[in-house]
Amino acid sequence: MQVNRVLVLLFSVVSLFFLAPSETIAGNSEPKYNILWLSCEDIGPAIGAYGAKGVETPNIDRLAREGITYAHAYSTVGVCAPSRSSIITGMYPVRVGSHNMRTGPHWEYRSPDEETYDTYQEVLDKTGRNVPQYSVVPPSEVKCFTEYLRAAGYYCTNNAKCDYQFNCPITAWDEVGSNAHFDNRPQDMPFFAVFNNGVTHESRIWKKADDPMLVDPSELEIPDYFPDIPVVRKDVGRKYSNIEELDRDIGAWLEKLEAEGLLDKTIIFFWSDHGGPLLRQKRAVGNSGLQVPLIVRFPDKRMAGAVVKDIVSLMDLGPTVMSLAGIEPPEYMDGKAFLGKYKKTPPRKYAFGSADRFDEHTDMSRSVIDGRYVYIRNFMPQLPLIYRLFYREQIEMTRLLLEMNRKGQLSGDAAYIFMDSKPVEELYDLKNDPDEVHNLAGNREYQDKLEELRAALAAWQLETGDKGFIPEHDLVNMMWPGFVQPGTAEVIFSKSEGGFCELNSSTKGASIAYQKGDDIGGKHWQLYSKPVKMEPGEKINARAVRLGYKTSEITEFTY
Repeated sequence: MQVNRVLVLLFSVVSLFFLAPSETIAGNSEPKYNILWLSCEDIGPAIGAYGAKGVETPNIDRLAREGITYAHAYSTVGVCAPSRSSIITGMYPVRVGSHNMRTGPHWEYRSPDEETYDTYQEVLDKTGRNVPQYSVVPPSEVKCFTEYLRAAGYYCTNNAKCDYQFNCPITAWDEVGSNAHFDNRPQDMPFFAVFNNGVTHESRIWKKADDPMLVDPSELEIPDYFPDIPVVRKDVGRKYSNIEELDRDIGAWLEKLEAEGLLDKTIIFFWSDHGGPLLRQKRAVGNSGLQVPLIVRFPDKRMAGAVVKDIVSLMDLGPTVMSLAGIEPPEYMDGKAFLGKYKKTPPRKYAFGSADRFDEHTDMSRSVIDGRYVYIRNFMPQLPLIYRLFYREQIEMTRLLLEMNRKGQLSGDAAYIFMDSKPVEELYDLKNDPDEVHNLAGNREYQDKLEELRAALAAWQLETGDKGFIPEHDLVNMMWPGFVQPGTAEVIFSKSEGGFCELNSSTKGASIAYQKGDDIGGKHWQLYSKPVKMEPGEKINARAVRLGYKTSEITEFTY
């Protein structure tokens, strides 16, 4: 039995590069499948394929049966914007300075001319100083990974969430917004498309409170850190009802792809941006906040039904898509491809997580997870584990639990998360304590594991230059000197031999978008990756942008 399994896996790996291509790109003989991300928000591994009880997810379970399920996939942060910044850049938020939630109104696309920021937003850093809205400025080499796909000939669309901690650059997508769709691509052009489903978002717990319940709350498993009372079962039930609604939408996608002949030409990724929407889930730096579902289905159903126990980070998604497209990810990326031609070996030994400012509350914790054990280091232990946060207190059970704690009505594991101050170190054994309520940091039997993970976390913080130690007011001033957003230098045009035009910007790390001929004035911008073929008298417009910088003004040139 074991031999057969090994042979099946070996065959699957060997066959990776010997499949009939659905579409190809000129100059590249590698198969070019379409790649589709069906992403969602705030669910954690709370679906049937991961063993969740009381919820039916037949369509996501189908993806798992026909694809590869990753048992140990983690976000870098337990909240959307920092997590999504790591996904689009392939970089740790603490390395590039995108670790605080949230830096500005970046959740949806804004054109360069709509990019504005408030100088005061009632947010203070850990030193009590004002934090204005801002756009994170990563190192100059950092790009949105989709630029590499566009340069390789993929049509890239995002419908519709951005939330990258910097304004989405016009170079990142061919289309972005509520109408963005791969259906709009030129004929026979392979696509990379993202469709984000928000039905499971934290806000839907209260916004959909009066909707019909799709699950039986009495059959659900309640985490040990919640008291088993009616309001908790109601809101947990809403969480799972929203997941069943998500599953129906996934089913509709599978039907559409099948009807249009795309299911056997498209690699599908299903994932959530971080853990669940409730207390001690969203924003948590432990397993409950970071573990996510991740399923990848190939057109040929390779490794169908396989469960991979390698540690994977959502930060690895971009490099993996590039690898599957035959593009070697750049060395600067923290993300590592876990599939395709440029798959990195050996797999990760650890997943690292961070928690810093969440809206109006500032804190600092770091974590390392090895698949079984979770180590957490709290750098502001004087603060409570569960802090006041306006946004999440719109959930009824959150308000009630805070009041019950104030009155001393919680006990046992249900009181654990309401500790008035945090221990400096936390250690949990997920095999025996999946809800992370029994801290083993002071248990001598686990001293070796504690020291191992403590050392791993310290080494990671040093290697990444963890920017969480910099007060955010100062961090903004470093990225925006004098609290003024840097600007990208305008595009300069020059002729080259053979009827080509070269485009350049003096800003280090800037990307360039252009329009020419009849496309000038439209919404679509081409990504500049090589000299542009021009006809005599033809016009070209261009803008340059570096991540976090203000986009340059439009410059024009007639060839």
